[in-house]
Amino acid sequence: MKKVLVIGLDCADPGLVFKQYIDDLPNLKALMSNGVWGRLESCLPPITVPAWSSMLTSKDPGELGFYGFRNRKDHSYDGLFFANSSSVKEKTVWDILTQNHKKSILLGIPQTYPPKPVNGYMVTCFLTPSTKSEYTYPPELKAEVEQVADGYMLDVDDFRTENKKKLLADIYRMTEKRFRVARHLMTTKVWDFCMLVEMGVDRLQHGFWKYSDPTHIKFDPHTEFVNVTRDYYKYIDQEIGRLLTLIDRENTAVIVVSDHGAQKMDGGICINEWLMRQGYLTLKEKPPGVIPANKMKIDWEKTYAWGEGGYYSRIFLNVKGREPQGAVAPEDYENVRNKLIAELEALGDDKGHPIGTRVYKPEEIYRTCNGVPPDLIALFGNLYWRSVGSVGLNTIHTFDNDTGPDDANHAQHGIFVMNTNDMGQKGCRENLQIMDVAPTILHLLGITPPDDMHGKII
Repeated sequence: MKKVLVIGLDCADPGLVFKQYIDDLPNLKALMSNGVWGRLESCLPPITVPAWSSMLTSKDPGELGFYGFRNRKDHSYDGLFFANSSSVKEKTVWDILTQNHKKSILLGIPQTYPPKPVNGYMVTCFLTPSTKSEYTYPPELKAEVEQVADGYMLDVDDFRTENKKKLLADIYRMTEKRFRVARHLMTTKVWDFCMLVEMGVDRLQHGFWKYSDPTHIKFDPHTEFVNVTRDYYKYIDQEIGRLLTLIDRENTAVIVVSDHGAQKMDGGICINEWLMRQGYLTLKEKPPGVIPANKMKIDWEKTYAWGEGGYYSRIFLNVKGREPQGAVAPEDYENVRNKLIAELEALGDDKGHPIGTRVYKPEEIYRTCNGVPPDLIALFGNLYWRSVGSVGLNTIHTFDNDTGPDDANHAQHGIFVMNTNDMGQKGCRENLQIMDVAPTILHLLGITPPDDMHGKII
């Protein structure tokens, strides 16, 4: 193909796109009917960072050296760093395209802030502090983007809010501006590869999932928001249709992809409360109320493990000779990890019923472990439960999120749809994996993928 257009929809769910809403999505349905499509298995953990970088480098999180938005910078106790573009050391698709003299347009792709030079144009992502930051390459593109968008939006201000009307309006406003800028760049710039990522799907599902899912613990069908999710997917489909009118369909491959899916959130597991009750974590004093994990006053000499909250949990061991005040003897390290795995996977819901928690050792799921990996990665209830890091709740199970209202968690599978003018075998494909996307893009543009990419060409 002469060109490749990739439309990324963060958190777009295969159950909604391929089944529940498909008849309301004529543009996606047409791409599917004349192309290949299927569920796309994400990385572990299936979250925005590292998933998009895993997709676009064809490397796993261990090789990338970051395991979420927040990562330990060393084995000290003083906090975590946020993984941005400077954390991405592996070559991305556009790095390889630049080497091959191909021009790229990159719009909103997670982990592109701060912007790096590229043969083409870049508008960075929701991790950008604000539009006051330098968020484009080249820098002078910023003024053009601001003018076209009439004030560009990198993200909505707060998607964990009870002000649902404002949230909904902000999501639509952000999405309209993103696609408006995409149409402008596609029609005014020279490009071989164009990729945009829209965050609105993720923000909307976290804010409104309970209104559309009858199995959600907080489902309420008697609200004005009952059709919000379907209507937004219909709007996204319309925006995709507008982009498709701008391209030469004979010579442009189109890919629509998400980094992971979404599912209802049944509740939260208070990981540090559990660790305290089990004797793994000791505080110097009882907290005066509910406090976040980074405010805990930990008695390190009596602490074996502590955890971080989020859509999944990172659990860290306090190892002698590794951490400053380590309590776990190196020879006991594996025994402690194995004991934690067994106990966490046996932990049920608030009524004692099994929830299907899965706990992983990083070295068993990654090819290598760069950076400072967690000692354990826990997906509570197979991601139907999130991890709550705060202490002072005096419970292990909670049904209120400690970082604000949130209806959904991530699911392991996202979407993949590909359409070209010379499709061979069309239809649904099984066993698609997130690392397959990068080599597929390169192959479509006539470039042999590097040998160290792990994905297969779809």
